[in-house]
Amino acid sequence: MTKFLLAVHVLAAIVAVGPVTVAASMFPPVARRALAAPEDPGAAGTLDLLHRICRVYAVVGVVVPVFGLATASRMGMLGSGWLIASIVLTALAAAVLGALVLPGQSAVVEGRGTDTARLAMLTGVFNLLWAAVTVLMIVRPGSTTGA
Repeated sequence: MTKFLLAVHVLAAIVAVGPVTVAASMFPPVARRALAAPEDPGAAGTLDLLHRICRVYAVVGVVVPVFGLATASRMGMLGSGWLIASIVLTALAAAVLGALVLPGQSAVVEGRGTDTARLAMLTGVFNLLWAAVTVLMIVRPGSTTGA
């Protein structure tokens, strides 16, 4: 059962977090181009698509920590420092995405916002948080695997 939980956790991370990371990163430069050329209907459609990808995969991404916690519980690792750190970083990444990035994207899509530099910075913070979680998941300080 542990291997199944771990497999779902890793697959969900790849399938859910990957698209959010890429689409969120693409959004600010596309938004800059769309704001510079408001008559281009393709740019507005692309922005809407990128925002939709971020919203949908953010919801799907909830599976990642759920299966991660289930796996850690099965393995008896819930008290490990590296796991607690990754849980905190995951919560911060979710907060940045849900409270700052997605609303910023919505504002741009709906014509209420133009601060693409701030949005790009927040997206970078979101991506760095996920990168740190990924490194923790691979390195696992104190791991007995020897890798």
